[in-house]
Formats: sequence, C-alpha cells, structure tokens
Amino acid sequence: MRFFMYKYFFVLLMLLFNGCSVDFLSAGGKIATEEHKLIFISFILMLFVVLPVIFMTIFFIFRYKASKNSVYLPDWNKSNIIEMIIWIIPIFIIFFLGLITWKTTHKLDPSKIIGSKNNYLEIHVIALDWKWLFIYPKYSIGIINKVIIPLNTTIMFRITSNSVMNSFFIPNLGSQVYAMPGMSTKLYLIANKSGIYHGISSNYSGIGFSNMKFIAYVEPTYKSFLKCVNFIKKSKFKINTIFDFEKLAIPTTNNFIEYYSCINNNLFFQIINKFKNY
Repeated sequence: MRFFMYKYFFVLLMLLFNGCSVDFLSAGGKIATEEHKLIFISFILMLFVVLPVIFMTIFFIFRYKASKNSVYLPDWNKSNIIEMIIWIIPIFIIFFLGLITWKTTHKLDPSKIIGSKNNYLEIHVIALDWKWLFIYPKYSIGIINKVIIPLNTTIMFRITSNSVMNSFFIPNLGSQVYAMPGMSTKLYLIANKSGIYHGISSNYSGIGFSNMKFIAYVEPTYKSFLKCVNFIKKSKFKINTIFDFEKLAIPTTNNFIEYYSCINNNLFFQIINKFKNY
C-alpha cells in the first residue's frame, strides 16, 4: 500500500513540473552567467536555514511525540545560546545576501556597457502588437521575430514600444528590460556560446501576448554573421517611411519571420517622437 502511495506521489510531481523548462539554467552569455552565480549563492545560503528547520521538525516530531510513557513537563528555561544561534545566523545571511545583491545590481546594470566602449553592435528593438521588429542601423536591414548576433561581440539593444508596455527578455543571455512607448531603454548583452536561444515578452500586453516570442541566433563568427546580413539584403521587402511601418504595425498573432532589406535608420527615433506629441 505504501509503495503505491509513493508511486502516485511521484506521478503527481511529474505532472506538476511538466510545464517547467530548464532553459533558464543554461547560461549562454556573460550576464546570464553572473546572474546564475547569484542565484546559486542565494540558494546555498538559504539552505543554512531551510535544512536545519526541516531536520529539527522531523526530529521534534519523533523525539517529543506523545506515548504511554510520556511525562508532561510544563516548566522550561531560557537558553541564551539558542537565542543567539537563531538570531545571529539569519541576520548574517540577510546581511550577506544584501551585500552581494547590492554589488551585483550595480555590476549587472543593463545600461552599463560590457567590454570596449567603441566596439559594439547596435540593434534597435521595437515591440509591436504582437511581434518584435529588430533593426540593424549599421546595415539598414530589419527582421521580424528573429535577431541574429555574432559570438563574443558586445550588443547594445535600444528598446522601445509602438503600443503598450512590453518586456524584452532572452533568458539564456541575461537581463530583461521594459519596452515603453515614447521612451528608449538600453540593454547590453554578450553571447559566449553560439546556438539558438528563445526570447519572449515577459509582460502581459494583450490577446497575442502568449505567442509574442522570437528566436535569437548566435553566429559562431562575425564572418558568418555578415553572410546572414547579405542574405537579408536580398529581400524584396522594405520599410522606407513611417507609413510603411504603420502597415507592418497592424496587430497580428503568430507572425512569421520576415526580412527587410532596406529600413529607414531614423525609424526608431521617429516612433519615439510620435508619442511625444500626445
């Protein structure tokens, strides 16, 4: 009977965690690696509290459970040693967690540049309903729901929104930053591993929010990245004016990946400025 209880318990756990993904635990960038270190340190420190509590709970249950030979002893004495232990250890843990959180918060500031100040690739990110537009001003190209970046290259994302507030997030590479209409936010990331990563909007923005996802391709070399750029430049689709953009910005769900060979490099700032007139 006990065997079947354990069996059903593990089946229930599998069902509960069926929708969970371990992608977040696989760091592909410098920022994500530092964030994972912080999570791991916090987890270990919290075990200093959780494990003794679990152990003492089980110990007290068996040690002081009622039995025929139990003796009721209502009198007890204060222990200064126990008081010191149960107060000093949590205070030390909270102090240490606060210290490393303060240091890493400044170290991993999304707007703080990584690497060389003069050597980075700038990408403009525009949140639409319900898709992402990535613009490469250096090459005058754009992509819907797909971003391509070279390995070991600092990327500066300039992020805004054409409608409601969204949140730009590539879990394997690092921090999430809000995309807000009429405003520009910066996010610096660098990928240390080539491959395919998944990006999402982590802020609810309407009916198509759940499918507002994109793919991040990290090319192993800058040469292979330039091959992708040359491929995109062969596309027949273009966004030369703000009117072309407004057609693209019509709300859609489950939008396919689309390439644009020519994009007005001032489009990003035109989108920001149009909200300042409201």
